[in-house]
Amino acid sequence: MNDDTLRTIGDLARLTGLPVKTIRFWSDAGVVPPTDRTPAGYRLYDQEALARLGLVRTLRDLGVGLAAIQQVLAREVTVAQVAAAHADAVDVQIRTLRLRRAVLRAVAERGPAPEETELMHKLAHLSDQERRHLIGDFIDHAFEGLDVDPGFLATMRHAMPELPDDPTQEQVGAWVELAELVQDDEFRAGMRLAAADQIRAREQAGEADPAAAQHLATVIRERTAEARAAGIEPGSAAARPVVDELAGRCAELSGREDGPEFRAWLLRRMEISSDSRYERYWRLIAVINGWPAPDMGPAVEWLVSGLRATAA
Repeated sequence: MNDDTLRTIGDLARLTGLPVKTIRFWSDAGVVPPTDRTPAGYRLYDQEALARLGLVRTLRDLGVGLAAIQQVLAREVTVAQVAAAHADAVDVQIRTLRLRRAVLRAVAERGPAPEETELMHKLAHLSDQERRHLIGDFIDHAFEGLDVDPGFLATMRHAMPELPDDPTQEQVGAWVELAELVQDDEFRAGMRLAAADQIRAREQAGEADPAAAQHLATVIRERTAEARAAGIEPGSAAARPVVDELAGRCAELSGREDGPEFRAWLLRRMEISSDSRYERYWRLIAVINGWPAPDMGPAVEWLVSGLRATAA
């Protein structure tokens, strides 16, 4: 056969290895139209149609749709433009598959009931914007109408959960748990109560120096860690000097005198703000975003127990 030879669908099938049915479908779709027909109506194709068929096959193997292929063949768009658009679509598919894999592994690890599995899948597949909206709604509801420190609100709004393109099983599990937590009415009410208490404390004692407050938090973390490492129980006599020291530092920062009244006030504030779910909130955010985990929980818990013991 020379380049002027017209070929039947059967010839094209033998030359390309494609099924006759596929070539006929593409021909009917208009991407590889026949060059001519026999008197009996059978389709005939020239060398250009054969080359066209090769391009169509390559693009279809890459997952490009027939509509886009028709645009390429009609020179409405270039192959490069189609390839770039399709590469973007493949990126989305890859991210979706990675997320699906992480969800499946989380399901396998947690062994949830069918309805919980459906919820996990739904929550995990929320878009970044939907995740931000969910957390933003929680923040708005928890602190609406309160004279909350703008810096605190800014920190809350900045710390948005951002699942990476290839999340781990732990990150997916953390996001699902966080999404459930922020929709819990009891948790929202607790956060609002803690915020209101912080406002009252600020009004009574005035604004604390941020650097001094951060330093005190470090001291509390270090001193209670030393006590725990030494096996000192917060309610024991050996804990009393540590509790007295830390209570005195808190009183100094608050501009108040240490004593039973102050310690009762301090204990109440710490009890309100030491709900383990608050610590859990920040730990889940840290896991999702790959941040260092907060570590004030054990320190606050030890000091609260010590204050209770001294009060008793």
